[in-house]
Amino acid sequence: MQLGRVARIVLATITVVVLALIYLPLGVVFLNSISTSESLSWPPPGFTLEWWGRALESTGALEALGTSVVVALIASTIALVLGTLAAMALSRYRFFGKETVNLLIVLPIALPGIVTGIALNNAFRTLMGVDLAMWTLVVAHATFCIVTVYNNAFARLNASGTRLEEASMDLGAGLFTTFRLVTFPYLKSSLMAGGLLAFALSFDEIIVTTFTAGSGVTTLPLWILQNMFRPSQAPVVAVIAVILAVLSVIPLAIAQRLTAKDAEAVAR
Repeated sequence: MQLGRVARIVLATITVVVLALIYLPLGVVFLNSISTSESLSWPPPGFTLEWWGRALESTGALEALGTSVVVALIASTIALVLGTLAAMALSRYRFFGKETVNLLIVLPIALPGIVTGIALNNAFRTLMGVDLAMWTLVVAHATFCIVTVYNNAFARLNASGTRLEEASMDLGAGLFTTFRLVTFPYLKSSLMAGGLLAFALSFDEIIVTTFTAGSGVTTLPLWILQNMFRPSQAPVVAVIAVILAVLSVIPLAIAQRLTAKDAEAVAR
C-alpha cells in the first residue's frame, strides 16, 4: 500500500508526538537523577553524580533489587512450566470447555491490576486463611506471568501444526521423547521470549505487589513508592527509577529479537 505525501507527513507527526509523550518523561527522570537539587526543582540548577553513588550504597535499595530479581525468577519459572503445559493442552487436544479455559488463562493480564490484587489478597487471607509472605507474592506474579508464556507457546504450536509430532510417534517415539526431540526445539525460542517477558512484567509490577506482599517483603518498585516523598530521597529515587527502566528494557529487547526471529522462521 502506497501512502501519499500528506498521509506520510501526518503519520510521521503523530508517531513523533506519541514517542515524545512516552519518552520525554523518562528523560526528565534521568535529568533529575543527576540534578543538584534535592527537591527536583526544574530546571536543574546544576548536575552531579552524587545521587548515583548514594543509590549504589543504599542497603534498602539493593535488598529490594535482590527481592525483585528472586521473585521475578521464581514467578517466571512457574509461568514457563504451567504456561507451556496449558499451551500444549489447548493447542493439541479438544475437550469440553476449551474456549472457557483459554479465556480464564488470559484473563489475569486483561483485568485491572487493582482488581487482581484485591482478589488475590482476599483469596489468601480470607479463603485460605494464610498471612501474606514471599510465597504469596510469587504466586500472585505467576498468575499474570503465565499469560505471556502461554500466548507465545500457543501461537508457535498453532503455526507449527502436528505433522512432525505425528511422524515422530509413527516412528515409535513416545510422548515425552517426541516433546524433547521435536516439539521443544521448535518451541525453545518462543519459550525464551515468553520467559523474558514474564520476568520483565514481574520485575516492575507494583499494584498486585502492594496487595500480596508480606509486611517484610519489599520489591524495588515498592521501595521507590515508599521513599518517593521522603526528605532528600527524591534524587536517589530518580536514580533507582532509571536503573529499573534500564533493567526492564533489556529482557524486553531480547524477547522482541527472539520473536522477530520466530516470525522470520515461520514465514520461510
